[in-house]
Amino acid sequence: MPPTLQGLTSEEIGKLENLLVRKLDIRLMPMLVLIYIMNYLDRNAIAAAKLSGITEELGLTSVQFQTCVSVLFVGYILMQVPSNLFLNKIGKPALYLPTCMIIWGILCGASGATQGYGGLVACRFILGFVEAAYFPGCMATLSAWYTRKELSLRTAILYCGALLSGAFSGLIAAGINDGMNGVRGLLAWRWLFIIEGSITVFIAFAAYFVLPNFPHNSTCITEQQRELAIWRLAKDIREDEWECEEKPTLMGGFKECITDSKTWFLVVLNLGAVSSGTINSFFPTVVEGLGESRIHTLLLTVPPYILSCIVAMAVSRNADRTGERYFHFTLPLWVSIAGFIISAATTKFGPRYFAMMIMLPGVYTAFIIGIAWVANTLPRPSSKRAAALALTNAIANCSSIYSPYLYPDSGAPRFVLAMSVNAGTSLLAIVTATVFRFILRRLNRKLGRAELDGGNDGGFRYLL
Repeated sequence: MPPTLQGLTSEEIGKLENLLVRKLDIRLMPMLVLIYIMNYLDRNAIAAAKLSGITEELGLTSVQFQTCVSVLFVGYILMQVPSNLFLNKIGKPALYLPTCMIIWGILCGASGATQGYGGLVACRFILGFVEAAYFPGCMATLSAWYTRKELSLRTAILYCGALLSGAFSGLIAAGINDGMNGVRGLLAWRWLFIIEGSITVFIAFAAYFVLPNFPHNSTCITEQQRELAIWRLAKDIREDEWECEEKPTLMGGFKECITDSKTWFLVVLNLGAVSSGTINSFFPTVVEGLGESRIHTLLLTVPPYILSCIVAMAVSRNADRTGERYFHFTLPLWVSIAGFIISAATTKFGPRYFAMMIMLPGVYTAFIIGIAWVANTLPRPSSKRAAALALTNAIANCSSIYSPYLYPDSGAPRFVLAMSVNAGTSLLAIVTATVFRFILRRLNRKLGRAELDGGNDGGFRYLL
């Protein structure tokens, strides 16, 4: 036990721990969620821009527009692992993440000044490189502060930023279309990029003064809180050494990550969930198939994202309370599969909109549980955890390179190919998670037998 905690009762330590978690929740979570809202708004503004005239003014073909959506994820995928290893090395998310945010905000605004296909592709490609830092960097930061049973709920709170951005995107785009189209001679889609990019830069400057670093080098907590933060995470995984983080190497953690077979099960199950969730990039286009006006279409995109936020929070809270992962991951995916099938099978407004209301909550909830499962399963060393989170997210987002080509204009309104692929990848995630659960259960039995042989049965167990 750390020196500053020695002599305290378990009740007193519990109160200090509750105060620390409350302080983190107040200081860390609101800013991370706000930044993630802007991260998703800037990345997916192009989906709303399609309904605001970007393809007509720039003369983009259907394939060229799909390429502009897809190309962002090339850089996004390539940079995730190097970025997270670098963040883990310097240990300063309070400096690194806002700096990246300023750069991607400028790039988003610059997208509104493009005059053709080449300029838009270039902005999107570079934007992907810079935005790659954020989500895996957030997960590395959260898993450095929160225990395994606290992480799913915080991941859900973070990812609600993405869900709320989906709702805000439709509202913002509807407002800009209605009130700013033609202002100063610019069409609404240009104002969409410029306004969202400007807000991003403003928030990034505020983030420098709010975000903490990792526990071992953060200046916003007392020495007692620092030792408590490090000790409670070590205790959470039954680690004997609490005193400080190990000195990470850039390649050491990555090698440990890729040689651990558990990593690849987590990669595949998250790939399946994220691949199904790529529908979000074309969700306004899918909703447009309901036959409503442009403004009504944008407004109709809002309720599915709001419901996704509510469902994700409820499921993740229960996952943390029970410590269960498998059913919280797979059951939402079964619901999404039903949504994909209904959407592909009918053109009637009621059933199709019902399908859209259930498909997004399912895939988003599954991904939240899946990414928390990564940090739960590979908690130490921190360099391995950082590499695993980045690698999982990077490979999962490979689906975003090909998915735009599943939504050609000729496929409207049912997009049978896209819905079929989404249902198939959800099923892939379910099958992989099922096999993974049996493997973890067997590993837990081995851990239990080994500890009983040593006269102790209170050690680390994998969450199933």
